[in-house]
Amino acid sequence: VRLVPSGGGSVQAGGSLRLSCSASGGTFSRYAMGWFRQAPGKEREFVAAISRSGGDTQYAESVKGRFTVSRDNAENTVYLQMNSLKPEDTATYYCAAAAWGSSSYTSPRSNDYGIWGQGTQVTVSS
Repeated sequence: VRLVPSGGGSVQAGGSLRLSCSASGGTFSRYAMGWFRQAPGKEREFVAAISRSGGDTQYAESVKGRFTVSRDNAENTVYLQMNSLKPEDTATYYCAAAAWGSSSYTSPRSNDYGIWGQGTQVTVSS
């Protein structure tokens, strides 16, 4: 499967953005999906994950209550709604797919994801 993210951009602190990640070339509903981010000079970190069915989600503590991950299996797309953005959310955001695990499986570990999309930049100014 191929992943193509979109929706990044620049926003002021307190604003919102919605990232999308469209999948092609495979059966999207067979993949658990994750969002990760990497800021300059920092390691890549987990943001959010959603199970194949969409019924289970997992979030990093730093974004819990502000970000929402969702998916539309009919549209082969996973979303990351980001509200109350902070300057520290500035990073390149990546979507990733994991082809194994149960229907409720989610993972915060980047090594569990075998397919990655290109990054999309999110910049939050104060």
